[in-house]
Parts: sequence; structure tokens; C-alpha cells
Amino acid sequence: MIEIKSSSVSDGEFNRGVFATCDIKKGTLLHEAPVLAYPNAEHEHIEKTLLADYAFEYGVNHSALLLGYGMLFNHSYEPNATYSISFEKHTFDFFAYKDIAAGEEILINYNGDEDDKELLWFDKEQPD
Repeated sequence: MIEIKSSSVSDGEFNRGVFATCDIKKGTLLHEAPVLAYPNAEHEHIEKTLLADYAFEYGVNHSALLLGYGMLFNHSYEPNATYSISFEKHTFDFFAYKDIAAGEEILINYNGDEDDKELLWFDKEQPD
């Protein structure tokens, strides 16, 4: 149902993203990404690495790195997918927010809310 391919959305060194291999209906579970959680107090160590750009908030006192394809979904302010956290299963569950066509890149809003247009850390102007 999903695969990793080169993405024109990403401008990193590897330029990868998650793509649909078939037509996917709105509401379909796309991926359950297992969580590696750590206390927020330890995030200062993650901030010194590339992983800082991939960490997710995980409840009030923790952050998380996602396994599987979880950290490879690219951002859009007009996403075609969404995610929810399952604290019971310790997963981030990714769902089709809209119908997704085969070959289309699957995009989420990094703000966590599909309609949230607040600028992300990488869209905000950096001081000189």
C-alpha cells in the first residue's frame, strides 16, 4: 500500500518520502509506526543531532522517535493524511485524510492538526 521513494517535497540529503502504491480511500489505516519514547529532559541531547528534526511530541512529558516509515512522511499545509497517537499500543497511526491516488506522495501536517497553518520551525525566518 505504501513505499519509500525519492521526493521532490524534501530538500534534505536523501530526499525521501512515503508514496501510495495503489489507490487509498479516505480513512484507511496506512501505517502503524512503533514509538521510541524518551523523557523531554533528554531532548537536549537529541537537539545536537539530525534526529531533532524528526522527533514528535508524545504526551506531556515525553518526545518520541518513530520506527517504520513514521519519520519519513513529509509535511504539507494541505495534507492528504493524518495521524493519531495510540498510547495503549505505543504507536503513531497514520490514516488517509483524503482519497489518495496511486503514485501520490502521502503528506501530513507536522503541526498535528490538518487545518493548522501556523508556520513550522523550518518555515520561520531564522535570525542572522
